[in-house]
Amino acid sequence: MRTDLRQGVKQFVHDDIKPNFAALARQYNADYRTVKKAYEKAKNGTDPGIKQTRPSLLDPYRSIIQDKVETGCSAKSIFKFIEKKGFKGKYTIVREYCSTLKGERIKRATIRVEHTPGLSAQVDWKEEMTLYNQAGDPIHFNIFLYVLPYSKLKYITLIFERSQDTLFNCLDDAFENTGGIPKEIWFDNMRQVVDHRKSSFGKPVFNERFHQFCVDAGFKPIACRPFRPQTKGSVEALARTMERLRVYNYEFVDTVELINIIDELCFDLNNEVSQATNEIPLIKWKYDEKEYLHSVPANLLNPFFEENITRVVSKESMVNFRKCKYSVDPQYIGKTVDIELTNSENQIQVYYNGELIRTHNISTNQFNYDAEDRIRILQSDLLKGQNRDDIETYIAEHLSQYDSIGGVTNDN
Repeated sequence: MRTDLRQGVKQFVHDDIKPNFAALARQYNADYRTVKKAYEKAKNGTDPGIKQTRPSLLDPYRSIIQDKVETGCSAKSIFKFIEKKGFKGKYTIVREYCSTLKGERIKRATIRVEHTPGLSAQVDWKEEMTLYNQAGDPIHFNIFLYVLPYSKLKYITLIFERSQDTLFNCLDDAFENTGGIPKEIWFDNMRQVVDHRKSSFGKPVFNERFHQFCVDAGFKPIACRPFRPQTKGSVEALARTMERLRVYNYEFVDTVELINIIDELCFDLNNEVSQATNEIPLIKWKYDEKEYLHSVPANLLNPFFEENITRVVSKESMVNFRKCKYSVDPQYIGKTVDIELTNSENQIQVYYNGELIRTHNISTNQFNYDAEDRIRILQSDLLKGQNRDDIETYIAEHLSQYDSIGGVTNDN
């Protein structure tokens, strides 16, 4: 058997990676079955052309060392760690092995991964971005990122908070905008997905509500291990692309315009030639991937969005709904309230213990204050002890500041 082929498959065995036999066959100009046979011999240690090595003192500790290298630990700290676990070798062999692992990690990160149409999507947040509007006021926000790695079709949207309800809404929007649901979706080790109390390093446990959402939607969730960005390289690249928004600093008027800018960026990205595929994502998705995505039966996911919506009132005396915040009386701070949509679906009603306490028009403004709530919020904090007339005068003098961050409703 050819030496170059033996050495090629040996590297995959060493890295504990199952190769793409068809791709290797093309690379080495060999038959698919020959490549597979060479790999199986190398893996079983039955290839006489590959010299077998003696057991190393490192062997019982290799998996530990690999995990620690992945988390960014230094060779010296790893040596001290395994030494306490019984390692009898010297620091130099640990240092050399760590150096090899780091080199392989960089190499693996640059290997081109061949994706399958309709198989997977990748999800992440672009967290805690800040842009300034034309008035110089900072707008703090996050961006939900979703990409189909085969076609590179993307869905991005602005969000103000990263709750599990927001994640569900964003996923549902992503499914609608990308034409269906893949077989599996890769997530970061985010708190909205993983129950960190029950998880251990390398063994994530999905929380129950998220798991039920996945079952109902019909996809398999996969949690990426920390410090391995190459496992979801498509969405990591998309996160870096969000820096294109920096050019809009001081260029937009309000949050509504910023949302439109992000929507336009999503459109542009889907109609630009992808550097990874040298094709336009929207066209590749339309002709090569869309048919492999499955749809969700109508209304199956509604229970996760429109029924049994509960929120804890924040210390700002606000509740979150569909990426925006709505005020309630400060007496409900820290309490759990229920949110319901009206039949017209253009208003939300906030209930506490079954009693209606506030109604708001649904808005795209980041903050939405009821006039009475705003007075009571100021009375409880900034203008504590002031009478109502003084507070109303203060509001009138500073009204433009409130207008820049949200609307005022008088629905009650």
